[in-house]
Amino acid sequence: MILGKKKEMTQIFLDSGAVVPCTIIDVSGVAVVGKRTKERDGYEAIILGMGRKRRAKKVEEGVYKDLKFVPKVVSEFRISKDTDSEGLKIGEDVKIENFKTGEKVDISGVTKGKGFQGVVRRWGFKGGSRTRGQSDKQRHGGSIGAGTDPGRVFKGKKMPGRMGGEVMTIRNLEIVKVDTENALLCVKGAVPGGRHSVLRITKA
Repeated sequence: MILGKKKEMTQIFLDSGAVVPCTIIDVSGVAVVGKRTKERDGYEAIILGMGRKRRAKKVEEGVYKDLKFVPKVVSEFRISKDTDSEGLKIGEDVKIENFKTGEKVDISGVTKGKGFQGVVRRWGFKGGSRTRGQSDKQRHGGSIGAGTDPGRVFKGKKMPGRMGGEVMTIRNLEIVKVDTENALLCVKGAVPGGRHSVLRITKA
């Protein structure tokens, strides 16, 4: 488990000559900033932080007084009983060496926001016909419900609305390359979010 920032997409040539599209993720500056214990909190978890805040509130400084700094991004990872959390000490950096080439990972992030969209873009509706006599209904959704019975619109109806900006997890992505010198992970395929967006990476 580690936090990362999406840098960009590129392609890598394998020894076989195949071209693999991949995403480069920067995982530098990630440290353990806290823990949750069964006795105190009722569950086991590790809290990871990334970056450092220039200006922090006094409340935040009090929470992270043992660290001597306040992290910019904080995320909590639940762990099972089998996970050895004793070796992870607060203030310690999370090492990229924990990940190996060929391993599968699950990556979570917030998708790009598209704003308010109609049914054609949001749900892939066909829209109205383009024949003569058509006025302004080409991209409309059409009828949304019956009249007398049931006399209402069903919940979950596909309609216009805000698109994107949601948490999405892509599972079983393969690590193509691990650059320990620059703390970069190259993952096969695309991951959610735009450039510089924060990602949660866990082993599949």
